[in-house]
Amino acid sequence: MKVIKKIDLRDAMMEALIEEIENNNKNILVVVSDSTSTSKISSFQDKFPDRVINVGIAEQNLIGVATGLSLGGFIAITANAASFLVARSNEQIKNDVCYSNSNVKLVGLNAGICYGSLGSTHHAIDDISIMKGFGNIQIFAPSDSIETKQIINYATGYIGPVYIRMDNDSFPILHNPDYEFKPGEVDVLKEGRDLSIIAMGSLVYKAFEAAEELKNKSIDSEVLNISSIRPLNPEKIIASIRKTKKVITVEEHSLHGGLANIVSNIIAEKKVQTELIKLGIPEGHFSIAGPRDEVRKYYNLDKDGIIKSALKLF
Repeated sequence: MKVIKKIDLRDAMMEALIEEIENNNKNILVVVSDSTSTSKISSFQDKFPDRVINVGIAEQNLIGVATGLSLGGFIAITANAASFLVARSNEQIKNDVCYSNSNVKLVGLNAGICYGSLGSTHHAIDDISIMKGFGNIQIFAPSDSIETKQIINYATGYIGPVYIRMDNDSFPILHNPDYEFKPGEVDVLKEGRDLSIIAMGSLVYKAFEAAEELKNKSIDSEVLNISSIRPLNPEKIIASIRKTKKVITVEEHSLHGGLANIVSNIIAEKKVQTELIKLGIPEGHFSIAGPRDEVRKYYNLDKDGIIKSALKLF
């Protein structure tokens, strides 16, 4: 697989929403909380100014408005920072969206440690853990622009609550044009026999880069992209780990309640014999503050850190 140009996932999301309205006549409204720049919504707003509602810095109100719109027959999309969406609106998401089965699509932008130097008030390293704690909501984390568009397409057609973990950066295109996103399916980006590298969202391309370089060290790595967190069919994860017997999980999230937790539970439940290294923000800790690349390096969440971790297993 050849990694080609980088595209901002938010641009892909807006392109997908525009196409859903123009080509499929979907009744979509986007609700923001003074987050027009965060969501890069200008291309959408220029075409459909009457389809954007800005509630100001009032995330709890944002969820109430989105829920009301869904009751009026609209497909309500929220687009604001994941840290504030999940933390400030916790009760409203639980009761108004999930418990009430509202047709609201929650897009948590700038997830993980996107905000870097702004520190823990702005980091979203617990959003997957919190969303997994709610019933009745599907959870996705796209890894590139192709997957982003397909997840948006799926979410706008699905009736019910959805959470999409998004980023504020441009990412390499990892998928071929014929790729087809399927909810619940594990995406095997690269097959291998020696090591399973299982990654989520913004770090999938780092896992892929590490796997490519590990070839030079005679380590044949399999890369699994977990873009569908709920639903999730574990069979490909089980098959990969049983084959390689060595696994590294990689996530820009706390090791509590995120990808490492999901994979560890699968290993325990299926009694799979393996060696496991979990890369993420240590459980019970806030992330350090600083430039994003430096924070990733500190927690071994960059290419070199993944390679260093892989060598420990060999």
